[in-house]
Amino acid sequence: MPGFEIFDDAEKNQVNEVMNQGFTFRYNFDGMRNDVWKARELEGLICDTLKVQHTHLVSSGTAALSTALIAAGIGAGDEVIVPPFTFVASVEAIVLAGAIPIFAEIDETLTLSAEGIEAVITPRTKAVNFVHMCGSSGHMDSIKAVCDKHQLILLEDACQATGATYKGQALGTIGQVGTLSFDSVKTISCGEGGAVLTNDTNIYQNAHQYSDHGHDHIGLDRGVESHPIMGTNYRISEMNAAVGVAQWQKLDRILTTQRRNKKALKSALSQYAEVRFRDIPDEAGDNAGFLSVILPTESRTQEVVKALGEAGVPGVFYWYANNWHYLKNWTHIQQMKSSAKLPIDLIVDRPDYTQVKTPKSDDIMSRTFSMLINLSWSEADIQMRIDAFASIFK
Repeated sequence: MPGFEIFDDAEKNQVNEVMNQGFTFRYNFDGMRNDVWKARELEGLICDTLKVQHTHLVSSGTAALSTALIAAGIGAGDEVIVPPFTFVASVEAIVLAGAIPIFAEIDETLTLSAEGIEAVITPRTKAVNFVHMCGSSGHMDSIKAVCDKHQLILLEDACQATGATYKGQALGTIGQVGTLSFDSVKTISCGEGGAVLTNDTNIYQNAHQYSDHGHDHIGLDRGVESHPIMGTNYRISEMNAAVGVAQWQKLDRILTTQRRNKKALKSALSQYAEVRFRDIPDEAGDNAGFLSVILPTESRTQEVVKALGEAGVPGVFYWYANNWHYLKNWTHIQQMKSSAKLPIDLIVDRPDYTQVKTPKSDDIMSRTFSMLINLSWSEADIQMRIDAFASIFK
């Protein structure tokens, strides 16, 4: 991770095929494209690999989240449970759908716990936005059991976990709907792009219509297509999809490389008594994009992160102080700041997000740091990191 590290002629050739024979718009213009359909091709590859019935490509992972929510019928006034450790898009998509984000506790999987979900369910709860952070899953059997018990929609945000599995099933395909991201720093990169995954034909129909102004995509003439629902423009371009076709064909190589590099670091770190690792319920299914370490105290974690920085080790993330990924640092989310009035402003008994408390999550995240696992590392690059850890922990 990220996939751009191994861009080569394969990506260039796919883009050139669009430029030389195809057309950049993903729909119609059949006579001009010489049967070059890169979005369709990538959707087929994803379906085959992940064993999911439907894939619909969109312009970003955030667009995929927004589309998944709407396609699954989640909207005005619905409560959606979300973790405090995620990317801000998880919350933004809920708010912009007119729904209400409800924060629940995580456990040492760094994802939502079943107990945390149970604790915040109300009569208005419609869905759980389960985020597979840093390349791995939570305890999905218990998560799905809670969702089934309360008849909640399980939306899996697998944007950081492309290619990861849980007991052999691809993350993003366990719940009713899932999402992937293909931006510039993801496991598979299209430059910009995302995908909605589902085995539910109704959700799929809603997704491809909503993301293209409600077009039903029936027939060969866009001008006479029907519009069963209202929608917006989250279309992916054929150029981005072309890059994704080449990248997706490298997925096995990417996962093999990440897992090898992570194993080397993890094995070296396992000798230190103060080091514990993130709980990974299915080690074989980890996409290995990150190595996450949990230390005894917040102060020791800050000390180690600082020392790694001073040793010149890049790609180390202390999420607890990170402005992108943890609730306590999102003042714009806590205050629901926007340039215009939001749907949630009309809800009289909406939560006061400045008062949200997640003490279990705070404890875990204050003692956790993660290291990005790169594809381009040489043996010397890995050894440099091992030596840096040795100098700190010894």
